[in-house]
Amino acid sequence: MTQHPTHSPQFFLTAPSPCPYLEGQFERKVFTHLVGDKAPEMNDLLTQGGFRRSQNIAYRPACETCRACVSVRILAQEFKATRNMRRVIERNSDLVGAMHDAEPSTEQYSLFRSYLDARHRRGGMSDMTVLDYAMMVEDTHVTTKVIEYRRRGPDTFITGQGQGELMAVALTDQMSDGLSMVYSYYNPEMDERSLGTFMILDHIARARAMGLPHVYLGYWVNGSRKMNYKVRFTPQEHLGMKGWERFEGDI
Repeated sequence: MTQHPTHSPQFFLTAPSPCPYLEGQFERKVFTHLVGDKAPEMNDLLTQGGFRRSQNIAYRPACETCRACVSVRILAQEFKATRNMRRVIERNSDLVGAMHDAEPSTEQYSLFRSYLDARHRRGGMSDMTVLDYAMMVEDTHVTTKVIEYRRRGPDTFITGQGQGELMAVALTDQMSDGLSMVYSYYNPEMDERSLGTFMILDHIARARAMGLPHVYLGYWVNGSRKMNYKVRFTPQEHLGMKGWERFEGDI
């Protein structure tokens, strides 16, 4: 078995491959392994430095000719929902998110499969098997949680859990300075609920309740329309050459 020393992480660079967000561009990533007792601390430091986590790998773009990917984190304690966002919260007031340890289930995978088939049929994750999904959830050396969203039931105020159909799921890392949304998915037949937006709003509320300043959303890709939703949650900070800088306007 390969051993990865935790006291001095090694970084590696991938070969160029076609960018999934910008036509005609090629992406490269720098990555390292997140393993051992120091993995949570290392994940905090790397996420604050613009890295993202996928299983036990931390990575960030290292493209030669493009700087379109920008790390984004919401300032949770200052956030104010827009009128449209308040409508989304009201529309989903019958839902409750229950936080669990990072354990996969067949119910989760069924929803995940439906989401990929409807929204990302040609994406890099489109051929993920149930084993691949289990690895995505379980292969973590940091504090990772699964939040399952279901309708409120008569016992929710006691159990803190919803009942009935699983409608949305978020895989989330809990860090010292915030919550990092690793991956989220939802029932693709419920567009009217705007469940993707709702889960981000729910994470902002959770971060506030936990006294954490940030919600990390990953990368906003300048020029990619499908990533523009990330800059709607203001105020937020973008990681640039001078460090994290405040952003409040429209793109």
